[in-house]
Amino acid sequence: MDQSNTYCAYVAKLDASNPNVHYHDHEYGFPIADDNELFGRLILEINQAGLSWNTILNKKENFRKAYSNFNISKVAKYTQKDRDRLLSDAGIIRNKLKVNAAIHNANQILALQKEYGSFKNWLDANHPMTREEWVKLFKKTFKFTGGEITNEFLMSSGYLKGAHGEDCPVFKKILKTKPAWINKK
Repeated sequence: MDQSNTYCAYVAKLDASNPNVHYHDHEYGFPIADDNELFGRLILEINQAGLSWNTILNKKENFRKAYSNFNISKVAKYTQKDRDRLLSDAGIIRNKLKVNAAIHNANQILALQKEYGSFKNWLDANHPMTREEWVKLFKKTFKFTGGEITNEFLMSSGYLKGAHGEDCPVFKKILKTKPAWINKK
């Protein structure tokens, strides 16, 4: 299989100081158990829409700080003052739709936690699904989650296969973590 156009092949050509290298080797495709970190990944994926992933990785810690360390409960309580603060923060992506989506989605996740015990439990309860089924569910549940955002969120957090080529050394590390897609659709 030709892997020349994959993220793995792209990263292999980069200098080790590029943030894509660390992300590829230690985060992308690895299962995430913590709800706040899952929420943070969703925020990052939403903000990447229309931009390069490198831009988002370079601003990752700014996002973490701006969004209260991705604390779902805190973000769900954001007021207009918080929205204004985020929209004036040059360290993140200042897009009203994306800011509003993060706050809305935090509230949606709180409701899911109440019903399922955690965001992760909700994801697990709906797994396995096809990509198309996931997209439909995410569009029904969250804001600013189209096909590409949903797909990347699920691949990057271990719910869908495809984050790494099977010939990538990181693929073997991920297999040892038992991602959700193993023995599933």
